[in-house]
Amino acid sequence: MKIHQIPGYIQSIYLVEYPEKIMLLDGCSRADIPTVADFITTSLNRPLTDLALVVVTHMHPDHAGAAEKLRIITRCKIATANVDGQWYSGFDGILMHLTDILLAKWVAKRIGKKPKIIWYNRKLTADILLNDNDTLPGFDEWRIVFTPGHTDRDISLRHLPTNKIYVADLMVNVKGHYISPFPVFYPASLLLAHGGEVQLSRQEYQHLFKSAPTKPATHWRSVKAKLKKVLFSK
Repeated sequence: MKIHQIPGYIQSIYLVEYPEKIMLLDGCSRADIPTVADFITTSLNRPLTDLALVVVTHMHPDHAGAAEKLRIITRCKIATANVDGQWYSGFDGILMHLTDILLAKWVAKRIGKKPKIIWYNRKLTADILLNDNDTLPGFDEWRIVFTPGHTDRDISLRHLPTNKIYVADLMVNVKGHYISPFPVFYPASLLLAHGGEVQLSRQEYQHLFKSAPTKPATHWRSVKAKLKKVLFSK
């Protein structure tokens, strides 16, 4: 297995190559179709029909825009999260779809890319619907992690043998710091084993994030740290 990272229109493209088949870890943008096709046929010297699967982690223009066109060209399958309804549903969905396309165009202009057509269908008809902890059909080394937050249907893809994980837009690097992208959606409520059902405010979520440990934490490690403080203070 080889993972090829290819510069895309406004994002990185991750193409997974096996001797008998190829997978895209995300659906790219419509402007990336020639890039993907050229890499497969020229750099890898393989037929386009070797592309067996395109995963759509979420429905934004640079992650879903090329999926349906690639399916027509290569006869590949499209896989995405098993979530009811369409992300861009209703009148608000139409407006959000247009806004996201304009935002993608703005990003392209900001990084010096020439204007290209990135329009795509706001509704996705997938061949494969994935649940949390599913393995990818035909790619059993890869497991789905359901990671809603950036949208209500984000999925991440974990390669079990190497413990690598593709997280798409769950975090972005801005000015040298990793931050959560916009939009960010929080669950309506949380069901706690110790405390019942609760609804957290934005401030409570921020406190939770700030107080989260940066290293693995256990009760024993906490006890050891406190003992060290006591001993050194004496």
